[in-house]
Amino acid sequence: MMDKDIFQGYKGDALEVLKKYQVRVWGTTKVETTRGTFEGTVLPRAENDDDKHIVVKIITGYNIGIDIRNITSMKETGYKKANYKIPEKQFPVTPGLPKVKLFGTGGTIASRLDYRTGAVIPAFSPGELYGAVPELADICNLDTEKVFAVFSENMGPKQYIALAKAIGKEIEKGIDGIVIGHGTDTLHHTGAALTFMCQNLPVPVVLVGSQRSSDRPSSDAALNLMHAMRAAGHSDIAEVQVCMFGPTSDEYGLLHKGTRVRKMHSSYRSTFRTIGDTPLARVNRNEILPIKKNYNKRRDDKNVKILPYYHDKVTMLYYYPGMSPDVLDAMVEKGYKGIIFVGTGLGHVNKELYPAIERAHAKGIHMFMTLQTLWGYVHMFVYDTGRDMMAKGIVPAGNMLPEVAWVKLSWILGQTEEPEEVKRLMLTPINDEITLREPYNGYLVYQGGVPEVEEFIKKVHK
Repeated sequence: MMDKDIFQGYKGDALEVLKKYQVRVWGTTKVETTRGTFEGTVLPRAENDDDKHIVVKIITGYNIGIDIRNITSMKETGYKKANYKIPEKQFPVTPGLPKVKLFGTGGTIASRLDYRTGAVIPAFSPGELYGAVPELADICNLDTEKVFAVFSENMGPKQYIALAKAIGKEIEKGIDGIVIGHGTDTLHHTGAALTFMCQNLPVPVVLVGSQRSSDRPSSDAALNLMHAMRAAGHSDIAEVQVCMFGPTSDEYGLLHKGTRVRKMHSSYRSTFRTIGDTPLARVNRNEILPIKKNYNKRRDDKNVKILPYYHDKVTMLYYYPGMSPDVLDAMVEKGYKGIIFVGTGLGHVNKELYPAIERAHAKGIHMFMTLQTLWGYVHMFVYDTGRDMMAKGIVPAGNMLPEVAWVKLSWILGQTEEPEEVKRLMLTPINDEITLREPYNGYLVYQGGVPEVEEFIKKVHK
């Protein structure tokens, strides 16, 4: 009889299969299935998962779920219970290295996976981070503070304001740079919010995340963290910026301006792209290589403007063909004070929405137009529909990204609702959320299969 404690998390049919073949969790196992042979370590199951799969960490380091209905036999070939706790070592203090503060919000930087629950447990103390990424000690003297423990989809105004205030306090103390560990899904929203809330920065503020958790062999967590610490401690770019992989290889990271960056792929490590411009700089473990010539420079003073304002009754309306006016009416009825339209082409919606737009304008709703294309500028004076919408109260927002416009309008309405002042603030760039022109290399979307692109791919890495 096998002890139930060696079947951690397994239940029902999956538990019966393990018992049948006398295979334990943490056992090295050869699994024969109707779809081939798999070898690896049987892992605990998350408590809330189904009872139809057995999870195996194969020799490449990846975890796979094997459907028990496909299993023809299993054989345990060894056993060694794994310890996934990140070792903790005293983080050394090195005279002469910059002081960097790491704020944690709940991202997966330098984390481990709790296989019992399926949850990602972040390593966060300086000692844990040093145990996970010892190279950090060569870059900076590190202090950490856990501000939140939330998934990035749960980040919002409350968190933005708290982070802005925490940044202000650290600058007053004389910190040399700040890193914010953050989940990737809404990292660019936070980057925009902090750009508006933390102005005239004397030191870098670098947001960083990871696309793949630290237990995966292709994890980008450690390298992103090293790049972010290098940028925060040694760069002279004193702006809110996002630091993530440049190419999909481990060669270098990119520093993106907080108002011009966007997550563009669900799983690629090189998911973040600067839209309508070029990144600020390249960064590797040893140096920062500027791409842009003009940026806010690091200073020795502690002067910073912390403006932690936000109005939560602002929304985005993504237009689609046939959209009914009652969608807009419902937003107004629910008390929304600002609406960012995400229009087609140069900034268009259908004429059926016009009466609702007029009603919203009459009630003092602040409305601005952005683009679904992401690249390019709103040009509402080209066609009659655009001119009609401007006459009905919608203001074109240049080449502001939709999410950035939404964040900025929320920030502005937290300070004033006077129509002309709102318009003035929205159209006055704070940090390149609107630019005068898009550089010739600010729009690069290559299509695979095209001969010249395939030739280019052969010459350089992805």
